[in-house]
Amino acid sequence: MNITKKDIDALNAVVTVEISKEDYFDKVDRILKDYRKNANIPGFRKGHVPMGMVKKKYGTAVLVEEVNKLLQDSLQKFLTEEKLDVLGNPLPKNEAEINWEADDFTFDFELGLAPEFEVDLKGKKAITHYKIVADDEMIDNQVKTIRKQYGKLIAKKEVEKGDEITGTFTSEEKEIENKATFSLEDVKGKKQKDALMGAKVGDTLTLKTKGLFKNDHDNQRHLGVSHDDAHGLDIEVTLAIEEVNARELAEMNQDLFDKLFGEGTVTSEAELREKIKEDAERQFVQQSDQKLLNDVVESLIENTTFELPGEFLQRWIQVSGEKPMTEEEAKAEYERSEKGLRYQLIEGKIRSENNLNVSFDELKEYAGQMIKAQMAQFGQTDPSEEEVNQIAARILSNQEEVKRISEQLNTNKLLAFFKEEAKLKTKEVPYDQFVKEAYA
Repeated sequence: MNITKKDIDALNAVVTVEISKEDYFDKVDRILKDYRKNANIPGFRKGHVPMGMVKKKYGTAVLVEEVNKLLQDSLQKFLTEEKLDVLGNPLPKNEAEINWEADDFTFDFELGLAPEFEVDLKGKKAITHYKIVADDEMIDNQVKTIRKQYGKLIAKKEVEKGDEITGTFTSEEKEIENKATFSLEDVKGKKQKDALMGAKVGDTLTLKTKGLFKNDHDNQRHLGVSHDDAHGLDIEVTLAIEEVNARELAEMNQDLFDKLFGEGTVTSEAELREKIKEDAERQFVQQSDQKLLNDVVESLIENTTFELPGEFLQRWIQVSGEKPMTEEEAKAEYERSEKGLRYQLIEGKIRSENNLNVSFDELKEYAGQMIKAQMAQFGQTDPSEEEVNQIAARILSNQEEVKRISEQLNTNKLLAFFKEEAKLKTKEVPYDQFVKEAYA
């Protein structure tokens, strides 16, 4: 057997595999002899079928199968030994020309090669790393929400400012029949708010849904419609009022603090506000990190330039799926996936050059940390190492769980690397401003 590679250019090559009769003959002959021993052909006793008949009946099929096995094994071994970084899979170039009646065979395969490039994380333009803070307005609202949640409900007969209304929304047009509780403060439309003010338990009102609530997503929650229907919903609904309640706010005292955080953890309103701030900002970190990761990825794709073997990849896409594609379909699919492929190559290079790949020991340790955190949520703050290891072993025996945890750990390592190495500028903003800037 002989394997050679001919470079077409920096991104394309042809590998030629020459297979001679001595490479496959012994294996094919052994298989055909086994066939002869077990063949059941009318007119012949088992094991006494003429070898010529066995070869005529099975010879070509066995030959093709064994040569193809040999071909795939030798080709993969060659690519590994030569350390060729290929994109997609080798594409047969001359398979239609193979004469299976010959003794020797020559197979050509097209290769798409990964490009050589450099990654520069210290670009000209710094990437914004948002630090989201909980401002006084957010903390005030959270304190108010807490005091409402732990306060008392006082039943009333008539709706007044600040009251909560419980009733059933109905609409034949949209097949709505949904019981909901909402605050008068949630209502946006002036006409709707005026109609509700002074309404009594037992009244049935007709309201327009356009602008009824401050947020279209409230339509989904209060009216029971789908997410798509909730946006821009413009119909009339009836509301049968069943309850009206005023909510007396809970007092800011030690009893409330203990209910929220455990006995003695918080002892004053100032400490409560600081705890709310800490908890909120800890939750904001995940959103800030995701935004940073997205922005670094976009920057890397935009500023890391290299060519791809586009024509090869389009041909590979055309034939590699469950159903063959037309040239136009393959081109469109390539254009959709090109950006992702570029980042896949960039990320792979970053991981390889900076040793960011995940080891099994790291995976096991990370799984243990996750288990301890979950157990702590249920009051088990000091589990034994043996217990944690047993749970981790069960988790890591599940391939889907291993994949999920590996992806999390890979992302965490990459994010930490970007924070350390990328050109960043920190910007401190309240949450509302972050949303406006990040998702405008």
